[in-house]
Amino acid sequence: MTTTSTTERTDTWDMIVVHRVFRREFRILPALVRAVKPGDTVRAGVLGEHLANVAGGLHHHHTGEDEMVWPLMLERAAMHADLINRMEAQHERLHEPLARIDEILPRWRARALATDRDELADVIAQASVALDEHLADEEREILPLIERYLTPDEWRAVGERGRKTIPSGRMALVFLGSILEEATPSETKRFLAELPLPARLLWRLIGERTYAAARDRVRVG
Repeated sequence: MTTTSTTERTDTWDMIVVHRVFRREFRILPALVRAVKPGDTVRAGVLGEHLANVAGGLHHHHTGEDEMVWPLMLERAAMHADLINRMEAQHERLHEPLARIDEILPRWRARALATDRDELADVIAQASVALDEHLADEEREILPLIERYLTPDEWRAVGERGRKTIPSGRMALVFLGSILEEATPSETKRFLAELPLPARLLWRLIGERTYAAARDRVRVG
């Protein structure tokens, strides 16, 4: 059995901050989608782009866990195999609504039909329920095990993989803003401290207003 070094404790605080983004966006998107008038392809395009980014981010998030976390956990914490396998099964269950979103979304963006709109909103709501269940289980039962069985370097590698999936330029500021929206002042300070200096400077110069404009475009129209 391998446990992390006692000289530096593995801290999974950042995972909880990121989880808030997925919870929030999947929670608010069904109502935003349902409010789009039939035929309004411009509004459908705005929300569709945002939904595609959020769903893509969740896919990368789960793929990182599937490839970099669960294998190590199964190897080192075999007595918790049932719990870890449950996390993998929850990922699989989420795959179905996410695949349906990928299927419906291009149709809705192209024509903004009411039938596609309503089906899409229903699927997003289903994904939101499944996601809340999964993330709650993960935070309550898995993150304490990760802090015990993964080293700080291994956990940083998981975070670095996630950062590499974030687009560059303006979208990087939007992604960062979405993470910091509900962060506490101490979480914000800590999260920014872990970014490269150029990224921190860019956020301080134009980050907040760039994110605010993108957020309002989605939520207000």
